[in-house]
Amino acid sequence: MTPAEELRRLAAALRAEAPSEITFMEVCGTHTMAIARYGLRELLPEGMRLVSGPGCPVCVTAIADLDRVVALARLPDVTLATFGDLIRVPASRTTLAAERAAGADVRVVYSARDAVQIAADEPDRQVVFAGIGFETTAPTIAASLLESRARGLANFLVLSMHKTMPPPLKALLDLGETPISGFLLPGHVSVITGTACYEFLARDYGVAGVVAGFEPHDVLQALLRLVRQTRPAIEIEYGRAVRPEGNVVAQRLLEQVFAPSDADWRGLGIIPGSGLALRPEYADADAALRFPLDLEPPLEPAGCRCGEVLRGVTDPAACALFGGRCTPEDPVGACMVSSEGACAARYRYRGVDD
Repeated sequence: MTPAEELRRLAAALRAEAPSEITFMEVCGTHTMAIARYGLRELLPEGMRLVSGPGCPVCVTAIADLDRVVALARLPDVTLATFGDLIRVPASRTTLAAERAAGADVRVVYSARDAVQIAADEPDRQVVFAGIGFETTAPTIAASLLESRARGLANFLVLSMHKTMPPPLKALLDLGETPISGFLLPGHVSVITGTACYEFLARDYGVAGVVAGFEPHDVLQALLRLVRQTRPAIEIEYGRAVRPEGNVVAQRLLEQVFAPSDADWRGLGIIPGSGLALRPEYADADAALRFPLDLEPPLEPAGCRCGEVLRGVTDPAACALFGGRCTPEDPVGACMVSSEGACAARYRYRGVDD
């Protein structure tokens, strides 16, 4: 069977077996992009609604956290290192790109280890790595911090804005704004976490979940598995990469360096225990403690509905700014900046995904 024939088979099965009305949410930015890129909504039954959730790390980073990153970049003895997708995200009054153009030492790195090397090469600079992401990237940050310790580098610091995926799913269900019958669970995150952390969805809320891969047939197969569940359960469609126990080595690394903390999510507010803060024994490497800053109150961008998009309440195209005032070239909100943002995906593939 060719890939096209497989997609047609899965789409036909969905049309034949899906209820007249049902809503599923994908909570991984890579899923969001794949669904838009391949026009998968066009293959779904008329009554099946697929909405995006809080799975884009850049998108869910709160304005207040972005303001702190900008303030750190402005300090004269600080080199601010981060991944490229954070550079153009609007904070309250500016972006890291604008600060770099104004003279701040802001550097894009491909891994936290690159920032460790900068600290080694430039011992007179305080190198702050601004870390965002979920359980997928956090272990690499932990490993980099341990490496800096092993190399005796006292000038490598981390501003941890990392978050964990299960708590926002609970927060979404508790809000009840969108009637979610099941989740397409994130493949990359689940490689690290395994599936036990999602069991509460079926047990406590009666909501199904399937860990999905990123090819078109993965997404449709995962949706079909959700439809076919007679009792809510957590399943793995992405078995070629995800195991129920996850990556135990990476989990131990996370536990060694980070501890759960409250975290501020764009669109969802403070979610208890959803963040990853450096443990007390690594306090000397915590940029937030090394550089206490008095920040102005954060300003949300006027008219931006990114928070509603991240909760699955609003479709990106329903925002009055979408495609006019807000584009990837001149974004108003984070959901239009990131390559994994729902607004960016809908804009880029609007001829396919509409």
